[in-house]
This record gives sequence, C-alpha cells and structure tokens, in this order.
Amino acid sequence: MQIALYEPGLGYYANTSPKFGPMPVSGSDFITAPELSPLFGQALANQVAEALAATGSAEVWEFGAGSGALAAQLLRALGEKVRRYHIVDVSGTLRERQQAALAPWKDIVQWHDTLPAAISGAVVGNEVLDAMPVQLLARVNGDWYERGVALHGESFAWADRPTSLRPPVGIEGEHDVVTEVHPQARAFIATLAGCLRAGTGGAAFFIDYGFPEAEYYHPQRIGGTLVCHRAHQVDDNPLIDIGRKDITAHVDFTGVALAAQDEGLTVLGYTSQGRFLLNCGLADLMQAASLQERANAMKLLAEHEMGELFKVIGFAAGGAQGAEWAALGFAEGDRSHRL
Repeated sequence: MQIALYEPGLGYYANTSPKFGPMPVSGSDFITAPELSPLFGQALANQVAEALAATGSAEVWEFGAGSGALAAQLLRALGEKVRRYHIVDVSGTLRERQQAALAPWKDIVQWHDTLPAAISGAVVGNEVLDAMPVQLLARVNGDWYERGVALHGESFAWADRPTSLRPPVGIEGEHDVVTEVHPQARAFIATLAGCLRAGTGGAAFFIDYGFPEAEYYHPQRIGGTLVCHRAHQVDDNPLIDIGRKDITAHVDFTGVALAAQDEGLTVLGYTSQGRFLLNCGLADLMQAASLQERANAMKLLAEHEMGELFKVIGFAAGGAQGAEWAALGFAEGDRSHRL
C-alpha cells in the first residue's frame, strides 16, 4: 500500500493525475469537503481561531494539504490571526499545485518534508489518516493470518501467512473475517503528540471517515473497510491498476485517541462532521450563501452524505489555558464516551 500510493514517480499520490474534483469528466477520482464547499474551511476556521487563542500561537500546520483548497479557505478566513502556515506533504506533484493555489499567501506559507522537533499552534488534517498504509488481517477457519501481496505470474495475488497480530478487540463469532490494523496511523499520532508536547502549546483536529473500535471491529463487518477510488467509483481490488487509483481504509478513532493519550495529549472531543460544523457556525454561514452553495454545504451535514460517516477528533497539549479547554466544535454532541 505504501508503494502503490507513495513510490516516487509511480505511486498514486506521486503522479500527476488530477485526483481531486467534483466530476469524473475533470479526470478526478474523488471529491473532498474543501472542494465541495468553501464553507467547510470557513466553519473550520472558527475552531482553528479558538485553538490559536487558547494556545497563544499564530501558526497553523496542515498535513496532507491536497489541492490546497482548505489552506486557502483557512488563510482567507483567519487573516492576520495566522503569522505562518505550515504544510507537511510527501507528494511533490501536489506541492506544486498547492504552491499555485496559495500564491497570494506565498510570504507566510512554508512547506516541510518532515516533522520538526516541536510544533506550536493549531494542526489540521482532512482525510489524511485514511491514506496511511494499513496491515490486513484475515481470520480463516478460526486461525489468524496477515494478508499480503505475492507475485503470481505477471500479476499480483493475495497471500496469507500465520501471524501473532490481532485486532485491538476480539471479533465475536467463529466466521471468517478480513479486517485492518493501523500501526502507521497510530505511530504518526504518537510522533505528532511528541512534537506538540515539545512546543509551547498546541491543538490538533483530524477529519476523516471511520468508526470507534466497537463499530470498526463489529462481527458483521466481515470484509473490512479497504477500498479504492477511481473516476468517482469505488472498487475493492487494490491489486489492479496499481498507482492509478486511491487506496484507503476507514480510521479506527479509538486507536487514534489511545495513541494520543498514551503520549500525553488530552482528547478535546470526538463527534460527527455534521455536528462539528454546526457547532462551528456552518448554519449561519449558509444563511448568507447562495442556493447552490447551500445545497453543496448540506452534503457536508446530511447523514446520508458526509455528515455522519465522517468524524472529527481533537487533541490538545499545554498552552495558555492548559491542555483542557472546551473546544467550540464539540460543544454539543460530543461522543468521546463512545471511543
């Protein structure tokens, strides 16, 4: 999965395909919330502004900035509240697009290939955790295997080998199951936590599709969540068209929360994207928008669109008000108790 997505010149996020866009005719494969509606970034900016005030900082960090749309929305909405906007992105081709999109803010935007030792301010990541490579586990006739990739002639095929790896919670029943574990996402969160603790105060917000572990490893979820996106269609075979389509897995938000807590961060909250955006003032923003803009923004909120499947989790470390402060986005509908 790492090679298929990130191998220089060959991986999906390393090639020049459009990726982000509203319709297949553009050559894109999927659309994310910032491309769907600028109101997404404007609402998120209210939470980021609060985080900057709480941590006494004027710096924003974005991971996996994609097309640069979210960065532009945040920069436009936050104005002078931001002294420096940092982007950490492993894709050189996407960095070029981001630089073009963010040209008006070229004096305050800075790109990084790796994490610094310390981070202060507000961190955001929209659909970044789902793009981190996972390991597949398969329970077959009661025995657990790690499912990997083997060369079969001139093509690829699945291959299983016995493993001591297990899901973080037991999956009830004796039926066959395929699922995922997320060591890279957890390691990323743990590393970020160390950077935030080394800083003068910080908060992080991640928006992505996923579940708490009780839902993720529910006995009825027998096929896991690994899927591919190409031309706005979904398939479940990552062994074909390698490098030409996105490969993604849903986020285990319980695992993410535990990784952060284990490294000393406080969980500010966890809720659905719809509730988070409403808490951040999206309804008021929609009132001043055109009919088409409202229709697009409704897709961010509706349960059958992005409003329920996508979740938001927030963390904090230190700062002017300490690590524990009431974050705007989780004021109502906080589901931290379900993690």
